[in-house]
Amino acid sequence: MRKLFILFFVLLTFQTMESQRIERDSINPRKEKLMNDPLTPSKAAFYSAVIPGLGQAYTRRSWMVPIIYGGLAASAYYYDFNKKEADKYRTAYKRRISGYFDDEYMEIIPETEKLLEGMKFHRRYKDVSFIFLVGTYVLNIIDANVGAHLLQFNVSEDLSFEPYINNSYLNVNESIGLSLKINID
Repeated sequence: MRKLFILFFVLLTFQTMESQRIERDSINPRKEKLMNDPLTPSKAAFYSAVIPGLGQAYTRRSWMVPIIYGGLAASAYYYDFNKKEADKYRTAYKRRISGYFDDEYMEIIPETEKLLEGMKFHRRYKDVSFIFLVGTYVLNIIDANVGAHLLQFNVSEDLSFEPYINNSYLNVNESIGLSLKINID
């Protein structure tokens, strides 16, 4: 079963790479319009700010949408989980201060002050989860903007970089330097 999954994943990867190559060779008019429109980055950022992932879908990078929603969902889940746990610890602490010793933590946490530590622990991680939630949302907007900017970047075959090392065995002096030579054909 595991080998079948790996084979399926490899075939799917090659299929995706082939479809991307074909898509690059035949640029559709919508993508060409996105490449030439100077407002594309701001539109993509606005769309992602309104609905997370919409800017990525607008710039034809929809493979990012599940990653964005996964990050948002995980952060929201842990925020909710830690909020509930902190409330449980707080309720148990209040009941023990009031004189009731029938909470769910009585057997594992006999000291009342330890409940405060548990509450602070979960409150801290609730705050961290909220920061991750906001961070994922902001990164979604930044990613949409940068991705749209990179659409407009010139990546033609005429642009190339070819390093060349010139070894001169007749010159005994050692030196370090950089030379830039531009050939325009």
